[in-house]
Amino acid sequence: MKTRVQNRLADVRKSRGVGASDLARRVRVSRQTIYAIEAGTYVPNTEVALNLARELEVTVDELFLLQDGVPQVPESLAAEVLSAGPQVSGQPVRVCQIGSRWVSVPVSASPYYMPEADGIIKRTGRTNGRADLVVFAKEEASQKRLVLAGCDPATGLLARMVEKISGVEIVSAAASSKLALTWLSEGKVHVAGSHLEDPKTGEFNLPYIRKQFPDEDFSVVTFARWEEGFVVAPGNPRRVRKIEDLARKNVRFVNREPGSGSRGLLDKLLEKAGMDAETVQGYDRIAQGHLAAAYCVVSREADVCVATRSAAQTFGLDFVPLHSERYDLVMRKRTADLPAVKAFLDVLQRATLRRKLEVLAGYDTSQTGTLVS
Repeated sequence: MKTRVQNRLADVRKSRGVGASDLARRVRVSRQTIYAIEAGTYVPNTEVALNLARELEVTVDELFLLQDGVPQVPESLAAEVLSAGPQVSGQPVRVCQIGSRWVSVPVSASPYYMPEADGIIKRTGRTNGRADLVVFAKEEASQKRLVLAGCDPATGLLARMVEKISGVEIVSAAASSKLALTWLSEGKVHVAGSHLEDPKTGEFNLPYIRKQFPDEDFSVVTFARWEEGFVVAPGNPRRVRKIEDLARKNVRFVNREPGSGSRGLLDKLLEKAGMDAETVQGYDRIAQGHLAAAYCVVSREADVCVATRSAAQTFGLDFVPLHSERYDLVMRKRTADLPAVKAFLDVLQRATLRRKLEVLAGYDTSQTGTLVS
């Protein structure tokens, strides 16, 4: 008679108040492995099973048992895909439920690792932005999970602390500030990050939000203030110190996507200097996000990009400051009342997070957690 291994790992883990990431770290496996075990798509070896039982203070028999039946197959699910780039069949995605709709966020293997995912894109839809998925952890995707769209590299520090303290998972969707706000307005994400500066007033985010979404009711909370500038190789071998240096023929630049705050800053500086975009070698070459742009520099595919100091510090690169900006987290006011969002906002008030942002990212956290609007 055919048998299969059933498990109660998810139930036991949650009853103990242990997050998947924390358990994975203690057992020395990936978080994806924990989810695969809980979904029944992976049967652990004896050592992993014993370690799981020890960490959760139960017997192996309380976690795993043999039961007659037919093995489960992955579920199919139609969902919207949150990506600035093209959809590709077989691409791994994270899945989250927002109200009654399902959204998915592609995860990248850059630079070199197997990304954690809930499933893959089975077939791209005829309607742009939709796809049919094959998922193996749908129940996990609908519980205590928030989608945060934006471009700040340091939101990863926030996400890990939120999960550790509250068990709420943050699924990060890479997006320019304008795209993140558009997804928020369309109800596709819970929170959007933005650092769009109004050229007339110098105020960040609020003028744009009020102009583009006049009838929407948003809450705006400051994440941090950061410096944006030139990210260059250690020692700044090309001696890039001002915007005019980008016109030199021996300087290769990599740009950010239209709608990003970095792209807006670059264009403002070019206009102020009376320079045409065509004079910058690489102006039309796009990197999606601060870390992606900085990675082009560390991999020597470019000599310079415009990104945050945190992106430079992540890869051990040098940084030439150009401008101070405020990065805000924007959400609908009704979303701010959700228990998961309240837990998320509570972490913003913690001194531990602020210290990490100051030391690891070089951020000014004097306004972190402040309600702007």
